[in-house]
Amino acid sequence: MPITRNFRKTVWARAQRDRRFRAALLTEAINEFLVGDLQAGKAMLRDYVNATITFDGLAEAVEKPSKSLQRMLGPRGNPTAESLFAIIKVLQDTERVRLQVKVTKKAA
Repeated sequence: MPITRNFRKTVWARAQRDRRFRAALLTEAINEFLVGDLQAGKAMLRDYVNATITFDGLAEAVEKPSKSLQRMLGPRGNPTAESLFAIIKVLQDTERVRLQVKVTKKAA
């Protein structure tokens, strides 16, 4: 099911005023990558970028063309690990957070 324009506007508005919400969006996007859902991770990261730094700001920070970054995080995009980690580093620095992987045991 596609995301509606109203939903995107709501996410953007909340991200503008709520630092904890922005950090949670970024964290959830990375969690999706870690559980193996590349499509959801890219979609969430794309929403985060649009609601915060914008693709033009991200492009300047990672020294890659904005259109290239948009394609990487698009539905058919296939970002390299190098590009993905460069994006994540910039987003962490912009948000002033440091994401960490925590090991937990699965329930039996």
